[in-house]
Amino acid sequence: MGLLPFDDRDGYIWIDGQMLDWREAKIHVLSHGLHYASSVFEGERVYDNQIFKSRKHSQRLINSADILGMKVPLSVDEIENIKREVLEANKVTDGYIRPIAWRGGEEMGISARDTKTHIAVAAWEWGTYYDPEKREKGIKLITSKWRKPPADTAPTQSKAGGLYMIGTMSKHAAEDAGGDDALMLDYRGFISESSSANLFVVQDGTLKTPTPDCFLNGITRQTIIQLAKDLSIPFEETRIKPEELQNVQEVFLTGTAAEVTAVGKIDDIDFTVGPITRQLRDAYEALVRKK
Repeated sequence: MGLLPFDDRDGYIWIDGQMLDWREAKIHVLSHGLHYASSVFEGERVYDNQIFKSRKHSQRLINSADILGMKVPLSVDEIENIKREVLEANKVTDGYIRPIAWRGGEEMGISARDTKTHIAVAAWEWGTYYDPEKREKGIKLITSKWRKPPADTAPTQSKAGGLYMIGTMSKHAAEDAGGDDALMLDYRGFISESSSANLFVVQDGTLKTPTPDCFLNGITRQTIIQLAKDLSIPFEETRIKPEELQNVQEVFLTGTAAEVTAVGKIDDIDFTVGPITRQLRDAYEALVRKK
């Protein structure tokens, strides 16, 4: 059975003030966001009919647009109300919600001062991002040739569509080589994250994660750091060299889609799904469904 295309489904999508039939939620081919990547988005999980960290995501959408010089014509409260309407229209209780903002077709060139900012919100039922059978042995990462750019060459703290191009290329290359995802280094050669999720390692009982100075400081990443502090797990935010992985016992990824996903192998180095990974994974799973 093939995958169900995202442009041919039953349901409803909110777009520019209207709740449209899923198949009718379309944009023009000459939209600026399509040609010049002037778009920002959010990915949010729904657990037991509640969006985890919902307001943080809504605020980040606005912040991301501001970094790109786009003005989102909605407040956080308005975005929150729209997301709730979309969940109810699609009867989603456990799934994923995707707000997106993009520049329209009023101008077709680099300058986009007179374009309208469009907003859409979709939601659908969705399970785990990675193969659930790999939960106990971990996924495999393969180091990508593409690197995260310095913060003075790209809007690295915006969840902008254009920044994910190298993630797609990296993940495709990793899959072609038999992996599940890519390990990405930054422009200096330090470990940054995977194609779309933040990365943590455990070395001799201490939890470590790269400093997010040229990639997104994820909301799930921030949540895991706080959980580690609450659980009195030694923690360090630092630069990590690829060769240091030889001295690491555990590795895991974090993200709205990835949640907390153990890594069992990076290139030729094996890791265990160890006690700190399990402790934080369990704590996160309890938190997202906390009433």
